[in-house]
Amino acid sequence: MSSSIVVRRMPFAFSEPITAVWNPARPEWSHMVNGASLTMPYLEPFLIKTVMEALPQVKDPQLKADVQAFVGQEGQHFQNHRRYNELLKRDYPDLAEVEEELNAEYKKFQSKSLRWRLAYTAGFETMTMGITEWLIDARGMLFTGADPSVTSLILWHMVEETEHKNVAFDLYQDLHGDFWPRVWGVIYATAHVAWASRKAYKRMLIRDGSWSKLSSRLRLYAMVARFLIHTSPAILRSLLPYYHPAKVHDPDWVAKWAKAYAALPEGAIPLLDTRDPEIPAQFAAG
Repeated sequence: MSSSIVVRRMPFAFSEPITAVWNPARPEWSHMVNGASLTMPYLEPFLIKTVMEALPQVKDPQLKADVQAFVGQEGQHFQNHRRYNELLKRDYPDLAEVEEELNAEYKKFQSKSLRWRLAYTAGFETMTMGITEWLIDARGMLFTGADPSVTSLILWHMVEETEHKNVAFDLYQDLHGDFWPRVWGVIYATAHVAWASRKAYKRMLIRDGSWSKLSSRLRLYAMVARFLIHTSPAILRSLLPYYHPAKVHDPDWVAKWAKAYAALPEGAIPLLDTRDPEIPAQFAAG
């Protein structure tokens, strides 16, 4: 049985030397995203290992196919983020210390029970839905005038998080289904990834000389507040007993992006036009 989830081979190319402040109008936001990117080559392989370990226990052929597609999409995500992160580290070499901590933490997590790891996986995937809704709804404010390659990487990632939003949740429910461990997974995974991202973006802002500036710190806090205000409702919604991600309406922009991508030549890289404040789901091959 095949999955409706599409695995896209997406070798994004980034300018060299990379401009870490890829949105000149929002340097603090740029580094918040950079910090999240740094976690992906450690977080997403952990998710992949977890669901692959659980896969032999799955009886439903559709869920099996969807898990395999989930693995394919997540594999593409972390490979592209790793390539981007390697360029970032040329100017921010101390990010390697954060990576060492992340590597050690996720290795430690591997010793946890499969139920623990599936709850974390489902929790993280649930949290990304709130982020996706905000990034797409506020894309004009967040990405207008930004580097097209970085913008396209982030929003492609969010599109695919939407496409496989049910998989980790359904896998956890299929094999375990306990309510409170799932709630804990949402809370713990959200806090863990947020804290790891903060450690990374703080180092970048310190190296830029921005961390000690009141104006920069206030802009950072304002952006963090916006993030929390717009993503918290989705996270809180996911803690309810009757919650299922399939009940959440997908942003219309996601389907438009997928349709536009399907019309591109094979192997093309979809680059969004960040000069247009609407950031339409239209692109030229990169």
